[in-house]
This record gives sequence, structure tokens and C-alpha cells, in this order.
Amino acid sequence: MSLVRHRRDWEDMARVDPYWAMVSTHEKRYGGWNADELLRTGEGRVESLLRRARRLGHPLERRRALDFGCGVGRLSRALAPHFEECVGVDISEEMLAEARRLAGGASGVRFVHNDGDDLRQFADGHFDLVFSHIVLQHVPDRAAVMSYIAEFVRVLAPDGLLAFQLPSRIAVRHRLQPHRRAWAALRRLGLSAAVLYRLRLQPIHMGSASVAEVKAVLERAGGRVLAVDTKPIHGGNESSTYWVTR
Repeated sequence: MSLVRHRRDWEDMARVDPYWAMVSTHEKRYGGWNADELLRTGEGRVESLLRRARRLGHPLERRRALDFGCGVGRLSRALAPHFEECVGVDISEEMLAEARRLAGGASGVRFVHNDGDDLRQFADGHFDLVFSHIVLQHVPDRAAVMSYIAEFVRVLAPDGLLAFQLPSRIAVRHRLQPHRRAWAALRRLGLSAAVLYRLRLQPIHMGSASVAEVKAVLERAGGRVLAVDTKPIHGGNESSTYWVTR
């Protein structure tokens, strides 16, 4: 699937229920999140990230942070007080518009559109922290996922910290993803995103990559893997978080 369709899917979700698209808790579907509540969940996630970072001894500097796949800015807002600047990037212009609205001109955070399979708008070694959580699993183009991972290393400063999450195993029974396939077919027939969402369909892809494959990409790009945390998640799936420096 091309990134063009991927972008359209996320523009659709940004219009029908952007907060649920960020944190897809069952009972919060159909507008159940309010902005303050959603943003607080980002604070907890970032606190956990920084605790682990301190134990790992990276990053050595806290100048610039990158939040890849920032959506409405849930994690960018939480990272901003800890760095001189936090940049959130996303494939959806609609998500970024909401992120800017929620930020209300707050200093130290900005949001940038990125719809290619690279981060060429950023220089080598630009960020002391690169963070991506519950994002790469939704990118349907596997080559793009691997390109992003290599790009994370490229834009990471020496002695910086790259932390990202990606499922390492998806059980066979979860690979078909009928709700996503039905969304795609009916969307092609002209049904609106709002109607499909009310029918309990959604376009969000779920993909995975083995730990060995991801580590090989990281090492080829010049990254040094500090740790990999793998844990079981619902339905017999596994998720891995990678901690990397260079």
C-alpha cells in the first residue's frame, strides 16, 4: 500500500475521531476522550521514557527532540519542557492542525508535515532524542518502515537516544484485519469516512517486524543497540521497544 493511501486514511481519522486514533481505548471511541485527559496520558508515557533514559545514560544533551508520528501532539507537548525544542512530525495535515491548536503557541514545540519515507528535511545528527511510540506498526509499507528506522539513526546526534516501539510478532488470527479491509473496499466505493466509522470500521493497519530484522537495519545504519524490551500484548502478540545510540 502506498503512503498516499496511508496519508488519506489518517486524514480521515483526523476528521472523524483524532483523539481515539491516538489512543484507541475501546470505551473512548466516538469522541470519548477530552483534550486534557488525552494529553495527561502523554505525560505519563514521557516520564517512563525519561526514567529509562537516565538508567541508560543517554542522551547526554537535551537540546532537540523528535516525536515521530506525533498526531495531535500528545507526546510532543509532554517532551517539550525537557528539551530546548521538540519537533513533532506527522503524515496528516489535519492531525498537525489539531496539534497546533492544542499547543496554542506554546514555546519550545513545533509541528512539521512529513509525508515521504524519509526525514530528509532534517540534517544528520540533528536530534538528541528520537522517539516514536505506537506509530511504525501502522505504516503499511514495510520498506517505508525500514527506511524510517534507518533515518532515525541518521538524524540522531552522537550519544543521543533513539527509542521506538514496533510489534515483533502478530498472531496469525490477527493478520487478516477485516475491519481495515472492509473500510478500504467501501471507501473505494465512495462511502464517507464518517459513515464507515459509525459502522465500527477503521483503516488502521497493524504490522510487525522481527527483532533480528530491526536490529540488522539499526546496525547497518550505524546505530548501537543498548537494549530491546519485548513483552506480550493482547491476543498472543508481542511488542518490542528498542533503545539505541550512536
